[in-house]
Amino acid sequence: MYIERVPNRNSPPAILLREGWREGKKIRKRTLANLSHWPEAKIEALRRVLKDQPLVPPEAAFLVEETLPHGHVEAVLGTIRRLGLDQMIASKPSPERSRVLAMIVQLLVYPSSKLGITRLWHTSTLAEELKVVDCDEDDLYQAMDWLVQRQSRIEKKLARRHLQPGDPVFYDVTSSYYEGSTCGLAEFGYNRDGKRGKTSIVWGVMTDRAGRPVAVQVYPGNTGDPSTVADQVEKLRRRFGLDRIVIVGDRGLLTQTQIDHLKQFPGIGWISALRFGSIRQLAEDKSVQPSLFDQRNLAEIRSDRFPDERLIVCFNPLLAEERRRKRQDLLAATEAELDKIVRQVARRTRKRLKAQEIGRKVGKVIHRFKMGKHFELSIEDNHFSYQRNADSIQRESEVDGIYIIRTSEPPSRLSAEDTVRSYKNLAVVETLFRCVKGIDRLVRPIRHRDVCRVRAHIFLCLLAYYVRWHLQKAWAPLLYQDEELEENRRQRDPVRPAQPSASAQRKKRFRKTEDGLPLHSFNTLLVALQTRCRNRCRAQSVPNSPAFFQITPPNPLQQRALELLKHL
Repeated sequence: MYIERVPNRNSPPAILLREGWREGKKIRKRTLANLSHWPEAKIEALRRVLKDQPLVPPEAAFLVEETLPHGHVEAVLGTIRRLGLDQMIASKPSPERSRVLAMIVQLLVYPSSKLGITRLWHTSTLAEELKVVDCDEDDLYQAMDWLVQRQSRIEKKLARRHLQPGDPVFYDVTSSYYEGSTCGLAEFGYNRDGKRGKTSIVWGVMTDRAGRPVAVQVYPGNTGDPSTVADQVEKLRRRFGLDRIVIVGDRGLLTQTQIDHLKQFPGIGWISALRFGSIRQLAEDKSVQPSLFDQRNLAEIRSDRFPDERLIVCFNPLLAEERRRKRQDLLAATEAELDKIVRQVARRTRKRLKAQEIGRKVGKVIHRFKMGKHFELSIEDNHFSYQRNADSIQRESEVDGIYIIRTSEPPSRLSAEDTVRSYKNLAVVETLFRCVKGIDRLVRPIRHRDVCRVRAHIFLCLLAYYVRWHLQKAWAPLLYQDEELEENRRQRDPVRPAQPSASAQRKKRFRKTEDGLPLHSFNTLLVALQTRCRNRCRAQSVPNSPAFFQITPPNPLQQRALELLKHL
């Protein structure tokens, strides 16, 4: 049966209920009832019943008043609660805690200024989830002031969770340039961002062996890296209550002066590396010789120059070849520039060049390529000549590919191989810096003038990275990430160059998971989660009906991402 509308020339169309059937090649039909007198809604309802359709179509039953992306907020905010980070920040709910959590989530989703954050969190469910709909930027500034007062307690809780007596603590320092000159921390110093003429701010981060951040401290931009070490020792001993700990830092941070300071605390050990000058001295003393590496690429030695320390000498032939090649290129580039000066001096027959002017030109070349130690120079009025210092080049080539790790830890606590692995594990702090300064750009630009708020901003970025670290670890099967990296770091040859695992190579080749899901970067996976939306709906057929919310079901990728987070 079906309903047919039969047009009439000068009258309304006839609405007929008919039945149809087939006889051979012909189609027969007959009228069962005339429905012309029925209202249109009743006719439409019968038509839908005959077609086995719902009586009320969805678009007529409900009105979608608002659609907001929800999946990325659900993932990040859920992770914060699973980690108990909200409880670390403050054990009891408060408006300040909600605002701090909202800033952390927004930093991961889409970093912006505090004014921008108050606009952006209305484009997702974040503001409603944390009940910060009516907050403005002044409320966020007040929350930052509240957070910086609690920083010490939060760091203590993080240290209690991730650091145990005797564990290594990885510490490194970086800087971020600052626009303007109104902040008390912004000073001229060594600018790692390469921004000439800009003041900067120095900040140092401590992490555990896995790379989870534990504490951060902000200094004026003219602070030297080694001078920050004493503060970290004080923090570990006094605030965190760790009398036995091993600090891992690079050679520019743990200088001899700082190591002498660490020796005052019997429970504080260290792992660092020797500078090139010290390696050269050991080579001249015959403490470092090529015969050390006949059997292995690593050897442990002792030296009177470094009493009460273990020295682990490592030889990397690939690094040696690279250093030789680079030195030859620099020598050739230096000679090319010096030859220009030789020709220029020879051409000046009327207005002869003085020795002082020649020296300035030569000095610029030597300073640019840093090869002055490998040349013997002869500078006089209207005369300049040079030649390579073969002895200097030979002495330097003898230590090509050699680096030396120094530690206070005895072999019973830390083997030579694990000492080298621990030093190389400083890469986890470099990963943090690369993430918050480059990939996610959380720290820059610094939009605050008040010293306390700059410190609060850096601490917010650290907390955001803490959440990101756990998200990235949980989502490793869905990301272009080596899932075996942490295990390989503990087992692989400490000197040989690292190689990606078979699973990482497979990911790069096929760009899909074993389940056929597309692989993502961390940021593109967050974007993919945004298509899981929360809709605010209302029944159209009932006037003034209450609104209700409906979340779109997850697609396979979103379902897998949310399932992985349950194992945190």
